[in-house]
Amino acid sequence: MIALLIGLIILIVFIVGGVSVAMSFGAMTIFLSIWFGIDSGLLIPTAFYKIKSVVLLTIPFFILVGGLMSTGGLAVRLIDFVNSFVGRIRGGLGAVTIVACAMFGSIGGSCSAAVAAIGTVMIPRMSEQGYSRGHATALVACASILGQLIPPSVPMIVFAFMTYQSIPGCWLATVGPGMLVIVLYVILNYIMTRKMPLKVRDRSCFSETIREIRSSTYRAGWSLLLPVILLGGIYGGIATPTEIACVAVLYVITISMLVYRSLTFSEVVKSLISSATTTGVLIIMVFFVMIMTRILTMEQIPQEMASWVITISSNKYIILLMVNIFLLCIGMLMDDLSGTILAAALLFPVMQEIGVHPLHFAAICGVNLGIGNVTPPTAPILYFAGRIGDCQVEEYIKPALILTWCGMLPILIITTFCPDVALFLPRLFGFGG
Repeated sequence: MIALLIGLIILIVFIVGGVSVAMSFGAMTIFLSIWFGIDSGLLIPTAFYKIKSVVLLTIPFFILVGGLMSTGGLAVRLIDFVNSFVGRIRGGLGAVTIVACAMFGSIGGSCSAAVAAIGTVMIPRMSEQGYSRGHATALVACASILGQLIPPSVPMIVFAFMTYQSIPGCWLATVGPGMLVIVLYVILNYIMTRKMPLKVRDRSCFSETIREIRSSTYRAGWSLLLPVILLGGIYGGIATPTEIACVAVLYVITISMLVYRSLTFSEVVKSLISSATTTGVLIIMVFFVMIMTRILTMEQIPQEMASWVITISSNKYIILLMVNIFLLCIGMLMDDLSGTILAAALLFPVMQEIGVHPLHFAAICGVNLGIGNVTPPTAPILYFAGRIGDCQVEEYIKPALILTWCGMLPILIITTFCPDVALFLPRLFGFGG
């Protein structure tokens, strides 16, 4: 336990000091191997064997889909589609942003891609309609977290790989919390914008509204078909997540280049390079964590952790509260993928010990680490949105904290202490056990 504590301190110090997260995990792993005197020759082959997995191939393809959608203009069509339904309601443009981020998440599965794609369009548009730029930026940042709650979610793929769970089951576990977040964000957006001088589009007659909806649906039709192909293919048993991810890449390239003509070959190459870079960093991180997990297992650290936690309190809900506090701290220091890997490696055995369903824990991790992504000191997604929106920190930090702590925190509490919110859909589809 002392070695693990020192290792975590090394990890945090390196990250805060500006060392890349992957190399910080490497430093922690090297320290643990030296502390316990384990020959690296016993560890490295095991790690290579574990990362040689078809499941991990799913990740680069979904990252690529998000990048291609961001540069291919599909996001604009999704925005116009949602706007045709609620754009004439006061605060409707904020609701459009929230729903568009959720829809983008249901295709790309990436928070940063959602910020880039939706933020570049919606932040200027919201500012023109009377929203404060700080509020618009904060709303895009917080709503982009839906990208890791609405399937397909890349962090949930990582969680499933680390804990040997079903990828579709993990995806379904975060849908319930994600839908609740959407509803609560829409309500909060309406309340927060009451005193803003919003410009609301003139209400049109019913026939004109129907024509607008028909037109936007036609323009976004190919984009809207993609979630149907993705989720229908996976949950219909037609293809595995890896296979359907390959189909999604080919579909987006074909539609963007040949139908919409909004994507060039050079942009495809840039997206491929970006996806490969992100995947490379992730695989290095997973590699080090696989070694770390092997060390901890050999030294029976997870069992010691579980016993130690239970000695503090045998109450399941007190332990869940402690785990959530730990996850919040992790989320404030590192991105969602890094946090998911660490949580799966360290906390999953504890959750098994106290009888928490694996998919329930997946939902807790998804919501909790989403909060950390937009909570200082690191808040990578929040600061990224600030750059996209060309907005100063002092302008967006307050509305971001209101949306996070009044929007996602209540959902985290509900998800933690009401397991059915997370487990209803997995059980409905036969994944909940």
